[in-house]
Amino acid sequence: MNSARDTALDLIEFLNSAPSPYHAAAQARERLTAAGFTEVGPAEAWPSGPGRYVLTDGGSLFAWVVPDGAAPDASFRLLGAHTDSPTLKVKPQPDTGSAGFRQLGVEVYGGPLLNSWLDRDLGLAGRVVVATADGPQVRLVRVDRPILRVPQLAIHLDPTVREGLKLDAQRHLVPIWSLGAPDPGGFARFLAGELEVDPAAVLSWEVVVYDVAGANLAGVDEEFVSSGRQDNLNCSFASVSALAEVAAAPDAGHVSAIVLFDHEEIGSRSPTGADGAWLGRQLERSVLARGGTRDDFLRAVANSLHVSADMTHATHPNYSDRHEPGHWIELGGGPVIKVSANVNYGTNAMTQAAFLAATEQAGVPVQYFVNRSGVRSGSTIGPIVAAGLAVPTVDVGNASLGMHSARELSGTADISMMIAAMKAFLRPA
Repeated sequence: MNSARDTALDLIEFLNSAPSPYHAAAQARERLTAAGFTEVGPAEAWPSGPGRYVLTDGGSLFAWVVPDGAAPDASFRLLGAHTDSPTLKVKPQPDTGSAGFRQLGVEVYGGPLLNSWLDRDLGLAGRVVVATADGPQVRLVRVDRPILRVPQLAIHLDPTVREGLKLDAQRHLVPIWSLGAPDPGGFARFLAGELEVDPAAVLSWEVVVYDVAGANLAGVDEEFVSSGRQDNLNCSFASVSALAEVAAAPDAGHVSAIVLFDHEEIGSRSPTGADGAWLGRQLERSVLARGGTRDDFLRAVANSLHVSADMTHATHPNYSDRHEPGHWIELGGGPVIKVSANVNYGTNAMTQAAFLAATEQAGVPVQYFVNRSGVRSGSTIGPIVAAGLAVPTVDVGNASLGMHSARELSGTADISMMIAAMKAFLRPA
């Protein structure tokens, strides 16, 4: 990439290719394999020698680069992010309807700004398990056309809306997608048609809705990236890009790695989430594959450093009173270090200094996020990974407005600066 704009356009391509966590992990894997990474499976024996490797498991991904001569107890320099975003998820028996409309039952996933999903053209994406002669298989599905809509009630029928919109997730967020009476089994038949399989072959699904408008540059001088799912595909893209760019000439002193988790938006407690054994298992297997022991793994983790990268809040010009006045954050102002006195973030003085060294090496500015006193913001994978593995962690992110909206706004210049800082972190001078 030869400019910040080019990098932002590449981010847009990534965002548009990743409407679900499963598509995000697949897109990240595709980019890494194009950069020379070899895909390995969770149940396979892992290679013992140096090389570049990538593992995907549903919506999660782990990738690592073993340099020549790496000792079994070599430390890790790890970039962490997550692939999931707040959305609406299709229920197992979704076919419903009323007043002459066919509708789909959905459940709120995570903590979306519910009003942002109203009156948008929505598509569907996710994974479907289908029966085949060789047993159940997972297929990715993407319906990139406007087939769903959640229409808002006209103001004439609810004049109190001017006093504040109140939405009941069960009653008011049921998308319409056709005319007629409810059609039991209609959604399964629709998926079968999209996948070109027999309707009886559709066994189960994990499918979410998304805004089909797609990502784009915005602003008078294209200063912004406008898109859904930037929390946290923005930082996932940065992590993948940084690892791919350093992989051909990795630092010899450590194993460079990234982890992209699913399920961060709902607490990370899942088989492939941050609040579980998944990451520790991959790190330990990397050590064991090189002939190491459990003690080698524990020593490697103790000497490692983890950058947890997740989006953070830019100072909102219309709500500046909601922000810490001594720590205003700008779009286009560079990477943000997150600090919390109550350890809602994993940053401490030592890990903060390590990331500052990376930003200085990269020649990019740095900003700080601190909660306004008395206000608790969201957390990240940072403290979860730090506590679960006892690995030194720093929480960072790119700034955004409208976090958890169906469309979020970030700075065009920020993505290239974050990638530069991550590359310096993975390959320190």
